[in-house]
Parts: sequence; structure tokens; C-alpha cells
Amino acid sequence: MILKRAFLYSGLVILFLVIFLPGFSKLQDLRDRNKELEDRIKQLKVENTLLNTELKRLERDPLYQEKIIREKMGLVRKGEVPVKIIPEVE
Repeated sequence: MILKRAFLYSGLVILFLVIFLPGFSKLQDLRDRNKELEDRIKQLKVENTLLNTELKRLERDPLYQEKIIREKMGLVRKGEVPVKIIPEVE
């Protein structure tokens, strides 16, 4: 009788593990993925804030506009001579 109960309890434990262990593993995987996605969202929000600040500055600040145009597009004012510095090759 005791042996039958031991087998019964062992069988129930094994059945419980077979049924619930894969679900628990999947739950952990989903929690990890959720954490990764939340971290990515935080990064993107920071990047979005920086880009919005840059956009507002480009829209409102003529000196900043000039700086960006000069640096990125290589434009110069009338009468200025553009100078390119070529690094030495060693």
C-alpha cells in the first residue's frame, strides 16, 4: 500500500512537471524578451528626445543651421576660400 502511494505521488509529480515545466520555461523566455524590448524602448525614447532637440534647434537657430551646412555640405560664404587639409600618408 505504501509502495502504491509512493508510485502514485511520484507519477503525479512527474505529470505535474511534464505539464507545467515547458510553460514555465516559455514564461521565463517571454519575461526576458519583454525586458529586452523595454530596454530598447528606453533607448529609442532617449534617441527620439535628442533628435527632437536637434530638429528644434535646426528650425530656430540660424547660427546652428549655418554651422551644420558648412560642416556637412561644405558650403562657404561669398568671398571665402575653402581650404581642404589632406592628412599625411605615413
